[in-house]
Amino acid sequence: MSFGAALPSVDVAGVPSDALVLDVREAEEWAAGHVEGALHVPMSDFVARFGEVTEAVAEGRRAYVMCRVGGRSAQVTQYLVQQGIDAVNIDGGMLAWEGAGRPMVTDNGSPAFVL
Repeated sequence: MSFGAALPSVDVAGVPSDALVLDVREAEEWAAGHVEGALHVPMSDFVARFGEVTEAVAEGRRAYVMCRVGGRSAQVTQYLVQQGIDAVNIDGGMLAWEGAGRPMVTDNGSPAFVL
């Protein structure tokens, strides 16, 4: 059943460099490469760690939700919007981010890639 409300989304070029990026991938995906300064809350832990997310967006910031290709992040974005949080899904996820040449980092300094 569709309610006609399109999921808010943005392509990687539309993500500001100072954006709050919420990465919902699993730990091994995060370790391979991620957006510097992103908040990592795996989808599998999301409900349990929801308080961290609400704290991060408390300053009225928009959450830019990221996964590998956009499927998991779309589900999380829908959940956040239902909770009254300003959230948008990053179309294409980390694969699009990498493809657009946007910067990625790792915690251990090794070359970043998308797992």
